[in-house]
Amino acid sequence: MTNPWWHNAVVYQIYPRSFMDSNGDGIGDLPGIIDKLDYLAELGIDVIWLSPVCTSPMDDNGYDISDYEDIAPEFGTLDDMDRLIAEAKQRGIKILLDLVVNHSSDEHPWFESARQSKDSPYRDFYIWRKPNADGSPPNDMGSVFGGSAWEFDETTGEYYLHLFSKKQPDLNWQNPKVRQAVYDMMNRWLDRGIAGFRMDVIDLIGKDPDNKITANGPDLHPFLQEMHRETLAGRDVLTVGETWGATPEIAKLYSHPDRHELSMVFQFEHIQLTHDPVEGKWRPRPFDLIELKQVFAKWQNELAGEGWNSLFWNNHDLARSVSIYGDDGEYRVKSAKMLATALHGMQGTPYIYQGEEIGMTNVHFDSIDDYDDIETHNLYREKRDAGYTEADLMSAIHTHSRDNARTPMQWDDTENAGFTQGQPWLKLNPNYPEINVAADRVSEDSIFEHYKQLIDLRKTHDILVHGDFELILNDHPQVFAYLRRQGDETVAVFNNFSAQEARTELPETLQDQSGECWIHNGTERMELSRNLVLAPYESFMMRL
Repeated sequence: MTNPWWHNAVVYQIYPRSFMDSNGDGIGDLPGIIDKLDYLAELGIDVIWLSPVCTSPMDDNGYDISDYEDIAPEFGTLDDMDRLIAEAKQRGIKILLDLVVNHSSDEHPWFESARQSKDSPYRDFYIWRKPNADGSPPNDMGSVFGGSAWEFDETTGEYYLHLFSKKQPDLNWQNPKVRQAVYDMMNRWLDRGIAGFRMDVIDLIGKDPDNKITANGPDLHPFLQEMHRETLAGRDVLTVGETWGATPEIAKLYSHPDRHELSMVFQFEHIQLTHDPVEGKWRPRPFDLIELKQVFAKWQNELAGEGWNSLFWNNHDLARSVSIYGDDGEYRVKSAKMLATALHGMQGTPYIYQGEEIGMTNVHFDSIDDYDDIETHNLYREKRDAGYTEADLMSAIHTHSRDNARTPMQWDDTENAGFTQGQPWLKLNPNYPEINVAADRVSEDSIFEHYKQLIDLRKTHDILVHGDFELILNDHPQVFAYLRRQGDETVAVFNNFSAQEARTELPETLQDQSGECWIHNGTERMELSRNLVLAPYESFMMRL
């Protein structure tokens, strides 16, 4: 069996609202993305994953869709979408759409009909339950965005389920008509020329609300296999599922080629190492490198040959990686390159989030009023009422608010960072005059060039795509090091995750080896002695 094209691909995620505004309304759009395709082609990426661009009231910035087959006016038109697909294709770039089908918007015609009457033909497109005798919700399931997952609807006197905002009612995947409507819509988009889907919270579609099962419900995999038969089979496409609850065993169910479900999943075990085990991301904690290495090694080794890893530090829901795992001050450039090398050297499909390739950082707005994100506002209110101090709350928001990833892309040092001629929908990170694409491109220390080099290495050396993975120096508290092996070829990757010099004695098999340095962020290394000393945040990749 030939290896699928996406094994060799590198994906770039665009959050359209924040990428590039072409018409001065302060909101990024599809023509703005088209204007920047040459930039992305130069980086060397193969796929653009677009966060949702379909029609939406934007309660959750597009993850609440009211028309799956049209484009939100602020982003452009279907003609713009067709042009983006065509222009990207000319540059060898494919387009991945965000499929948001665990829930719709409450302004979708299906839900507007469903809430009018219990006799609506669309009533069973959603999940309704009668109140308890005292009028309370059917059970105590909570929403991810805070509060109850049940919302009472006056018109019909029943509650509907929303695992996210109350404006995001959950679709009832137990209804075959819902599933068919989704498959028909997916096929129309695929026929239009997109190359696949990133599937938003897809692990929730098999839910059983009466037994309070949300993720990994009993019908999840049968639904995905049916989706594959109805839409994906016979098409050469990429599918990646967002699965917060996945373990390696569960990930194999999704991504083993014999099961005909998805190409790969996003798992978040490494991300959750910076979250409090009980209170989650709103009680941030520093990550432990030994734990982080063990998580990566587990996923690398357990999925080898039986699934496929997605490799990522960042996305539109997560903090900026250089602010969490690196150093966004003195060592910003060096640690950004180190994080890139550590990730792109592993087996899997790497994902780059907009701005990661120039080392954009978290933002520290002073006031909650400067934040836009619905989750941030809901949790701010809820945690304040639960006794969190203002200082604790703002510290948590500065660390983990989703708006860290959503501040507009920093193109240059002109007003509004070259993102818009108008008033940006969200304030820019004040550091944009120093941190921007134009400044990075003229720097001898360019992070963009480092990413470009990493992408080129993956394209030219199959060992980085398909070689075996072996973690070394397992218990070193500062150094994440591993080997990739294929046949008689070995590549060693060393990364110092600290602002201090790191010293280690190498395993005997590596001592006194020489080789070719493929990439580094400071010192070109041609040989390994018995004792290795790494400068702060130093990293290198070397073929032995």
